[in-house]
Amino acid sequence: MAIPPSFPAALSFRLVMRGIGAGFADAAHLTRNLYIVMIPIIIAVKILAELDLIRYLAMPLKPFMALVGLPADLGIVWAFAIVINIYASLVVLAGMLPSLPTLTVAQATVFATMVLIAHGLIMESRIAQQCGVSFHGQFIIRLAGAMLCGMLMHFLYSATGTFQQPAAILLPSPGPDPALAEWAFGEARNLFYIFWIISALMILHRFLVYSRMDRLLDTVFAPLLILLGINPKAATCVVVGFSMGLLYGSGVIIKESQTAALSKKDIFCAVTLIGLAHALIEDTLLMLLINGDISGTVGLRLLFAVMFSLLITRIYAVVGKPG
Repeated sequence: MAIPPSFPAALSFRLVMRGIGAGFADAAHLTRNLYIVMIPIIIAVKILAELDLIRYLAMPLKPFMALVGLPADLGIVWAFAIVINIYASLVVLAGMLPSLPTLTVAQATVFATMVLIAHGLIMESRIAQQCGVSFHGQFIIRLAGAMLCGMLMHFLYSATGTFQQPAAILLPSPGPDPALAEWAFGEARNLFYIFWIISALMILHRFLVYSRMDRLLDTVFAPLLILLGINPKAATCVVVGFSMGLLYGSGVIIKESQTAALSKKDIFCAVTLIGLAHALIEDTLLMLLINGDISGTVGLRLLFAVMFSLLITRIYAVVGKPG
């Protein structure tokens, strides 16, 4: 005769199943709203790339390259990062390498850091808008932040003579562009993966709350968040954004905003901080392919993100509604 489970065990099992079900429901709601934003932008960006219009968007960036000590033609590479994503910019850079002058490690690190701060801005600014902040505000903050950070890093490396050796760029030669059907299948697969990743995050978020582990994250990150004027309850959002990226961090922020745990100011400050420094593992590893030094792409970028976010939050406190 089977022994029935104890009451606490049965209760625990019901809690687990309820958490999983609620997590999937949260993910379905969030991804539906994100897909409404993402799919039209994915199609529009593909059209821009196919019509070769992105290089015209790079024209305003070329003069700025001199201010950060980079070749003017890297403005085209950065434009692809801004409009599409980091992967697209690396493909363009690989194709341009034979015609570019040899970059130093300092130049590679400056450029890598600028790309890490400002990439996929159309998509990610629209995702940030889903959290309740301004599309234009986040676009400008990240673009201006990337430019300012690049200038400061260029000044630092030039003044100290740091990283002046040639950069060993490890990018392979780009292959042929995928056919339209292959591209569409790849994008559909990415959207499918996004749903499952967000589902896992929502389930994890439920159990962090149920087990009260979220309070530990709040405690660990409280000093930094309080310095930036952010409610420590945003710690989970910031950790997810730092480690996995703005898309997934925004998913947690949207969920938290529905519970009124975070104020509009908290959301603005958290989104701004995550926008300046997110996906610190995956994206940073990509930048190793162009010899971007981790001390700059992680260390200086994080320091800049905190200081720049501190400035932005102080402006928020004065202006009241910068978006």
